[in-house]
Amino acid sequence: MRTITQFIRQSLSWKLSLGIILMAMPIFMLALGVLFVQSRNQLKKEATEHASSVLNTTMQRVSRFMNTLETATDINDWEIVENLDPDSLLNYSRFVVSLNGNIDGCSISTEPNIFPKYGRYFSTYTVREPDTIRTVIEKKYEYFEKVWYKTPRQLGESCWVVFYDETDSLELTLDGMIASYCKPLYDHSKQFVGVISTDLSLIHLSKIISKEKPYPDSYFIMTGEEGRYYIHPDTTQLFTYTIFSDANPQEQADIFALGHEMTTGKQGNMRVKINGKPCLVNYRPVPGTNWSLALVCPEQSVLQSYYRLGYIIGPLTLVGLVLILLFSSISVAHAILPLNKLASQIQLIAAGHFDEQIPKSHRHDAVGHLQNSFAKMQESLSHHIHDIQQMNVETARRNEELVHTTELAKEADRQKTLFIQNVSHQVRTPLNIIMGFAHVLRESKKYLPEEEVKSIINMMTHNAMTLDRMAMMLFDSSARGNMEEVYADRDEEVSCNEVASQCLKYTLKHYPDLPLYFGTDLPDDFCIHTSLKYLKLCIRELLYNASKYSDGKYVALRVSEIGSMVRFIVEDTGPGISKEESSRLLESFTKANDLSEGLGLGLPLTKRHVTNLGGELILDTSYKAGCRFIIQLPKVKS
Repeated sequence: MRTITQFIRQSLSWKLSLGIILMAMPIFMLALGVLFVQSRNQLKKEATEHASSVLNTTMQRVSRFMNTLETATDINDWEIVENLDPDSLLNYSRFVVSLNGNIDGCSISTEPNIFPKYGRYFSTYTVREPDTIRTVIEKKYEYFEKVWYKTPRQLGESCWVVFYDETDSLELTLDGMIASYCKPLYDHSKQFVGVISTDLSLIHLSKIISKEKPYPDSYFIMTGEEGRYYIHPDTTQLFTYTIFSDANPQEQADIFALGHEMTTGKQGNMRVKINGKPCLVNYRPVPGTNWSLALVCPEQSVLQSYYRLGYIIGPLTLVGLVLILLFSSISVAHAILPLNKLASQIQLIAAGHFDEQIPKSHRHDAVGHLQNSFAKMQESLSHHIHDIQQMNVETARRNEELVHTTELAKEADRQKTLFIQNVSHQVRTPLNIIMGFAHVLRESKKYLPEEEVKSIINMMTHNAMTLDRMAMMLFDSSARGNMEEVYADRDEEVSCNEVASQCLKYTLKHYPDLPLYFGTDLPDDFCIHTSLKYLKLCIRELLYNASKYSDGKYVALRVSEIGSMVRFIVEDTGPGISKEESSRLLESFTKANDLSEGLGLGLPLTKRHVTNLGGELILDTSYKAGCRFIIQLPKVKS
């Protein structure tokens, strides 16, 4: 740390660069903060719109479901009144449930003493069970004060009610809370005779509502009169708790505001703290009822991608500041380069090299005046010191040696850089393009035309695919080799002559002027069982190498049969491969020389593919006219 501090103190360029960073950082951080705030607000807006859309879709689904129940009830009431007898009521109750899969139960209850045979009470009830539908006459109980009977009788019209069935004389009622569509029945003289009600389990309704969620932790709630919960993820709060329960009016005014909006049948959205967590709530009334349906989306889920973005932007910001510091240092160093040179020359003069010429500057700023003043001082010193000529000659000789040594060092550095560039060029080129365009998009996206942005994105995608291809090639040379035997389909029926012809055509696309020869001892319908993909890769690689490294006069592919084996022979004329190189070239990342193109993976991968196919790759050392490789595969799968 002390070394770094000392270096900064001695470097004017780094001092100026740090000053620039300190001035620019507040503006940069302010702009970044504004960007984050705007992104957060935009994300909340989009989340609200998305949640509202999901709520509307769910409400439409619920409305269609409820309309189905209402229609099934309404179309049968006239026939019930026309045939007002016990057997007919039993049949109609069962008919309504059996023909409508969305209805969980149906009851038809009459006024006292409608049927003298049954006394004061008569109520039929049909319930849908998992495997059957049961229809019975309920045991006698005082159902006239039940909400599903009393409410439509008092209103004189159809209505939806929600109740919790605490007693069940027949043990046929649905589990938990029930939503019931109740319709009063009147005879021809407009005399009230009873009520028909179709039942829907709120558990069933809750499953319908919860089919679609915009975010993993989002959930639906439904309230009724006085804000009582009809649907809630915490089933212990159903029917017994309201939205206002356990809420402090002073500390949780937002809960009371939401409850007031929902109980008064309004629709909209607001930000509410539920169980200490901020949530976005969209709500709207359920048509035809006094219920209200709300979609609760925790901000933690809504802003999850926003928080992840922060984890990415932080390191990128730090990297960006470091890069700005480096670029500033380079720019400032270039600007004060004359001063550094002048300082070096003055140091030479101070060391006794009085004949060291200081060039005059054509600049008219303070740096130019300073350089010209020192040039005049050097000339005066040079005229008055003649006894150091010999020293000057020696100094000049040493300077020449220093220049020569510097050139040698530069050449060595250049050779090292060339080596690194040759190794990493295939990766760095597309990577630099991607990083460059990413910087352009980050800094100037809103100023660029849409077409130009699309063009940049397409180019970035292309180079990303190039990087992916190289990465996959390296991957294929490592772990993939251990699994290739599992993935490769070695039972394909492959025509030997056909695959050879395809490989020759593929090679001609790359070397259209190269004379390629093909010969075969096999009939065209001769086939072997192997992997077509990997066999083609092997033959193509050998043909490609022969075309690339031969003398360009002769490249041949021959197919022959020897005993139980089939041979694909690729040979050429040219320099061939020496015995020393033959053992190294089958090793990964090894090339004939450092200036050769490629990654040094072609022959090693070919050997591995042939081995995995159950064959053998052979370098025929007896062939002296050039190079000859032989792929030898079994005719029958082992």
